[in-house]
Amino acid sequence: MLRALAVDDERPSLEELLYLLNADPRIGSVEGAGDATEALRRINRALESGPDGPDAVDVVFLDIHMPGLDGLEMARLLTGFARPPLVVFVTAHEGFAVQAFDLKAVDYVLKPVRRERLAEAVRRAAQLRESAARIPVHEPDSGHITVELGGVTRFVPVEDITHVEAQGDYARMHTAQGSHLVRIPLSTLEERWRSRGFVRIHRRHLVALRHVDELRLDAGSVSVLVGPVELQVSRRHARELRDLLMRRTSGR
Repeated sequence: MLRALAVDDERPSLEELLYLLNADPRIGSVEGAGDATEALRRINRALESGPDGPDAVDVVFLDIHMPGLDGLEMARLLTGFARPPLVVFVTAHEGFAVQAFDLKAVDYVLKPVRRERLAEAVRRAAQLRESAARIPVHEPDSGHITVELGGVTRFVPVEDITHVEAQGDYARMHTAQGSHLVRIPLSTLEERWRSRGFVRIHRRHLVALRHVDELRLDAGSVSVLVGPVELQVSRRHARELRDLLMRRTSGR
């Protein structure tokens, strides 16, 4: 059962959203907030309560255009939380979908809200929460990572991992065959896998040096090609990465 928070500055829209969410059997509880400030206070209370506490929030249904802090800005703030709730945008505006999904939104529902469309967003949120609950916490010092996939436990060799993407307190590990989500912060992997040739290139990415095919320089920006994927390199990490790649290719 999901614990939800609906955020909309327009009272009729908020009441309709609360009504529809209350009618969904997958929603265990839902509260409303009239702006982002009120919503953030509620989420802070949820974080203090802990993921299993009485004030926990699993998913936020969030409008975009609101006075003060808008929905995109609020979602951006949530990405910095240790355990952010899932976010579903509910808006009358089509033009912000790209930004919304860049912020890892679960779904993007357009107003006027249809019951069936909202139910699909709830289904996705419930599925993600259930999947996250089954993800094991890992001690990453071994040569393999244990992942759960459809009830099957797999052991993925660390040497097969091309790059790692931060997703809150989780890390998504990419291989040539696909990706796997594990419950461990990127900062922990950076520290423990440094000796295995993993290097931070961005606040959101680690790469395995052995899987870097190209280093690209274009008008002051730096990126690397890892298989078919191009990843941006932040300015603060560019010099270190270039030096490491040069030493690697020269055998020093």
